[in-house]
Amino acid sequence: MKDIKVAMVSLGCAKNRVDAEMMMYKIKEAGFILKDDPAKADIAIVNTCGFIESAKQESIEEIIELGKLKEEGTIKHIVVTGCLAERYKEQIAAELPEADAVIGLGANGDIVETLKAVAQGIHTESFPDKSLQPLSDKRLQSTPLHYAYLRVADGCDNRCTYCAIPLIRGGFRSRRMEEIIEEAKYLVQGGVRELNVIAQDTTRYGEDIYGKLMLPELLRELCKIEDLRWIRILYCYPDRITDELIDTIAKEDKIVKYIDLPLQHCNGRVLKAMNRRGDRESLTALLCKIRERIPGVVLRTTIIAGFPTETEEEFDEVAEFAKEMKFERLGCFAYSTEEDTPAADLPQVEEEERKYRANAIMEQQQYTMEEYNRTRLDTEIEVLVEGFDRYAECYFGRSAADAPEVDPNVFFVSERKVLPGEFVNVKITDVLDCDLIGDIVE
Repeated sequence: MKDIKVAMVSLGCAKNRVDAEMMMYKIKEAGFILKDDPAKADIAIVNTCGFIESAKQESIEEIIELGKLKEEGTIKHIVVTGCLAERYKEQIAAELPEADAVIGLGANGDIVETLKAVAQGIHTESFPDKSLQPLSDKRLQSTPLHYAYLRVADGCDNRCTYCAIPLIRGGFRSRRMEEIIEEAKYLVQGGVRELNVIAQDTTRYGEDIYGKLMLPELLRELCKIEDLRWIRILYCYPDRITDELIDTIAKEDKIVKYIDLPLQHCNGRVLKAMNRRGDRESLTALLCKIRERIPGVVLRTTIIAGFPTETEEEFDEVAEFAKEMKFERLGCFAYSTEEDTPAADLPQVEEEERKYRANAIMEQQQYTMEEYNRTRLDTEIEVLVEGFDRYAECYFGRSAADAPEVDPNVFFVSERKVLPGEFVNVKITDVLDCDLIGDIVE
C-alpha cells in the first residue's frame, strides 16, 4: 500500500479517540502514509460518534463534506466506522452513498484489510460481533505528547434509560491490569506526563474479571510509574465511589484532586426513571464526604435537563442542588431523545423547554465558576504547559483543576521560553471569563 495517503477524522469522546489511535497504528505499520488533513489524503476515515442527536448530526455532516471532496476528486475513498456506523449500519449504507466502506466496531481490528479493499475499488460492509473490538493494542498517540487517555474498560451494564451506549458498545468489559500498566509505562516513556483514566464507567473497573472493584488498586500501581506526574479520573459512577477509592485519591500525590462524577439529576423520582439510584439527600452526603476527606478537591458533574416527565418543580430542585453544591466544573445538557431506549417511550418535555432549562443551569454555573476563580486570585498554582497563544501573545496551560479539552485554561506571561509538557508555577493575577491569567514564578 505504498504511497496511499490516509487521514483519520475522529469525532466524539476520548474513548472513541483511543479506538482511532489503535487503528492509526495498524494503518501506519501496514505502510500507508498518514495525513492530518483529509483534503491531502487518498482515503478519509470518519470515526463517528452516535451518542446523542447533535453528535450524530456532526458525524453525518462530516461524511457529506468529505463526499464533496470526493466529487471534486480531492480524495478517492471514504470509510465510515465508529458508534454511528455500529448503530445505524443499514441506514448509513443506504442513505450515504459517499461511503465506500461502512464497518462496525468489531471490524476495527481489520481496518488495514478494509483499506486495501477500498483502494482496489471494492465496496465493503462489515459488522462482526462488537465484542471482537480490541481493547488492548498498540496506539499512535493523537493527543499532544504530554498527555494521553488510558482506557481501562469499554461498554456499559448500567442501562440508564436515556443512554444508547449499551446498544452500541455492548456490555462492560475490563482490561487486564497488567496490560493497562504496560501501556501506561509505554506512554510515559514516550513523554506523557498526565494520564486521564477513562471508561464508560471507570469506577466499575475490574468487577467483571476480578470479582471486585479494582480501580483503587490500579491507581496505586499507576502511581509507581516513574516520570508520571498527574493521574486524572474521569467518568465515575456515584454508586461506586467507595471509601477505599476516596482514601486512595486523598493519599496518592500523583492523583490530581479532581473527580468527574456525572450525576445527571438529584431528584429521587427522576433518577429512578433514569434507572439510576439515589436522591438529593444521598448525593449531598456523598459529595460532602468527598470534600471533607479530599481537601481542595475539584468536582465535575453533568446534569440532564428536561428528562421525560421532569416537572418544573423537579427541575427547580436540581438547579437549586447544583447551586448549593458549588460544582467547580459542570455541564448541563438538554435531554436528547434516543430511539430504542426506554426513556424515548416516556412523555417528552417540549424541546424548547429542555433547552431553556439547560441554559438556565449553565447561566447559574457561570456565577459559581466566577466565585471559584476569585478564590484562586493571588495564589500560586502548578500549571502543565500546553503551548503559546500567538493571538494573546502569552503561554497557556492547565492546572490540576482542569481536564484536557473540556475545562478552562491558565494564560501566563513568561520572559523565558517554556515548552509544552513542562510544569511551571504561575501566580494568578486576574480572571477572564472562565480562564485564569497570571505570571510565571521562577
